[in-house]
Amino acid sequence: MTADTPTVALDPDALTFADVLAVARHDAQVTVPEAVAENVAANRSAVEALAEAPRPVYGVSTGFGALAQRHIAHDLRAQLQKSLIRSHAAGVGTPVEREVVRALMLLRARTLATGRTGVRLETLNTYVAILNAGITPVVYEYGSLGCSGDLAPLSACALVAMGEGEVHAPDGTTASAADALAAAGIEPLELAEKEGLALVNGTDGMLGMLILALHDIENLLTTADLTAAMSVEAQLGTDRVFMPDLHEPLRPHPGQAASAANMLAALKDSAIVASHRDSTHLVQDAYSLRCTPQVTGAARDAAAFAAQVAARELRAAIDNPVVLPDGSVSSNGNFHGAPLAHALDFLAIAVADAANIAERRTDRMMDVARSEGLPPFLADDAGVDSGLMIAHYTQAALVSELKRLATPASVDSIPSSAMQEDHVSMGWSAARKLRTAVTNFASVLGIELYAAARATDLREHDPAAVTGAVISLLRETVPGPGPDRFLSPELAEAIELVASGRASAAAEAVAPLTHTLTDTDGTVLTGRSQDAARSEDA
Repeated sequence: MTADTPTVALDPDALTFADVLAVARHDAQVTVPEAVAENVAANRSAVEALAEAPRPVYGVSTGFGALAQRHIAHDLRAQLQKSLIRSHAAGVGTPVEREVVRALMLLRARTLATGRTGVRLETLNTYVAILNAGITPVVYEYGSLGCSGDLAPLSACALVAMGEGEVHAPDGTTASAADALAAAGIEPLELAEKEGLALVNGTDGMLGMLILALHDIENLLTTADLTAAMSVEAQLGTDRVFMPDLHEPLRPHPGQAASAANMLAALKDSAIVASHRDSTHLVQDAYSLRCTPQVTGAARDAAAFAAQVAARELRAAIDNPVVLPDGSVSSNGNFHGAPLAHALDFLAIAVADAANIAERRTDRMMDVARSEGLPPFLADDAGVDSGLMIAHYTQAALVSELKRLATPASVDSIPSSAMQEDHVSMGWSAARKLRTAVTNFASVLGIELYAAARATDLREHDPAAVTGAVISLLRETVPGPGPDRFLSPELAEAIELVASGRASAAAEAVAPLTHTLTDTDGTVLTGRSQDAARSEDA
């Protein structure tokens, strides 16, 4: 840790989306404020008192789930906690991404920091130490039903805290947890009463992936406004339909107004638009051009709803049982992931629709009958050259998969635990498919950006300053129109500009754009990576 290393204070009442991003993606160090530590220690005493009481208390002196009827003797309770974690760390499949695991661990630590879980302070501190050491538990993709928490993923993390299981070391290599903890000087945990449940009964995986997705979606929806404006310009569309008097006063959806404002700003002073402003070549533009703010704006409003859900969950204390302010311990159902699962599925639908209209805009540029004078498939010598024909195929394939990914996971429930857990949310599955959807959406927009830039270069007049800045950024690494060449690397460059936020940063270096998502502290989310933000500042 150096003087320049960012830090995040683990205050459960003040943690923000930006804090989660800082720890998950940028390795910010986590600190535990003194008041938080004191509260955790005070609440632990309530659990210890119940552990000594003769009356069984779920999770403290009983078994779990369908086995909750058994009262566990004192001398078996340490084994009970170990057995819980070992048996629940039953995930399979591909290890999930490092940023997801780090977000999951931070959010579980935040819940521990509320004091409502009744863990010891050393348990919280061990999780913080693992994060700060850059040690990442190996968490497998399959194992969570999104109810009773993300049990298998969280158990994989708890197993590592016990000094068991596998991790990805700070250098990215796979190592045993015991070796990694020893190298970092972290003592493995010996779990006490209730701590096993406290470490696994949370919605932290779902919430972490939702927060990460919201950050990315904010950037992508802003970029979608830009690529749509580029397509309007390239296809000789009008900017009149994006004027403010046609949006908020007539149809007061905030996302629609924001997208229309961004498109209007992107097309400001466009010589291409001005060149045909008084033309009678079209009475109205096609829906894919004219109705873009209505579609992308609706996706913005869906994201705003999902951000509200995430903000509420970020203030929750999810555990079962939970320590109440009067010191009692009570069972509950707050671990059910339905609120998050619904939001995650809603976002997958919104992303699929925003990508779908982007593909329709790209398709128009391929068709000589609809592209207002552009060559077929934007080819240099159509017939000899195929131009962007198959680039559009690739985009169409991505959109087709996005439509499949939009099928809700949350409408499916599969009973488990001998029918004790007879309705589950499938929220983890909703989050996993949303991550794929977000990646595909970036690729769809990258291909639209590539095609619109080529189409604009083929026009007689200059683009607007904003769209021109995006094209200039692309041209730093990707040449303009010409004979056919290997397209995959060039499309990858365009996609990277979109996904990293560099395309939107280039646009905002010319003119401010409207963002509609806000963090828990009211600050506006821009969705840009640190590299993109530094590029804009430069």
